[in-house]
Amino acid sequence: MDHSTAELYHELRKMAQRLLRSDGGRRTLDPTDVVHEVFVRLSRGEPLDGLARASFLSLAATAMRHVLVDEAKRRRALKRGRDFEAVALSSVHLRVDEPELDVLDLDAALAKLKQLDERQARIVELRFFAGLSGEQVAALLGLTRRTVTNEWAMARAWLKRELGRGQRE
Repeated sequence: MDHSTAELYHELRKMAQRLLRSDGGRRTLDPTDVVHEVFVRLSRGEPLDGLARASFLSLAATAMRHVLVDEAKRRRALKRGRDFEAVALSSVHLRVDEPELDVLDLDAALAKLKQLDERQARIVELRFFAGLSGEQVAALLGLTRRTVTNEWAMARAWLKRELGRGQRE
């Protein structure tokens, strides 16, 4: 990695705070817990030495998504079918009819989207979980800003439709 661990830790903590802030106060993890779990998960994989900052944040976004999904599954199992935990998506302008969204529903929808269009799913993951701007996503994926903007709009529309379908069922 070409940035210090302290800088990356701070960046990940900001990402976690942003994601957890939209949780509506129902969280059981704090940003430090999330970041520590992300570092643990990343340390189990490939060596991170020499990895560019953007690539590291991309890997961290995926790990953070999995941490939040695993925590939501754990809470769902504990609640045995009561109200599910939600994550607000307003911070990335992924608007749905409901102001909050179940992180497990989002994960399932992203898995479906990945089967249909892997690039759109990756853009959503980077925008939502990593909090990257469209310009940063474009640079990371080697795309034009316009392509990312268009793909982001299509992915949001698809997710809105898909997540709305799940609420009606």
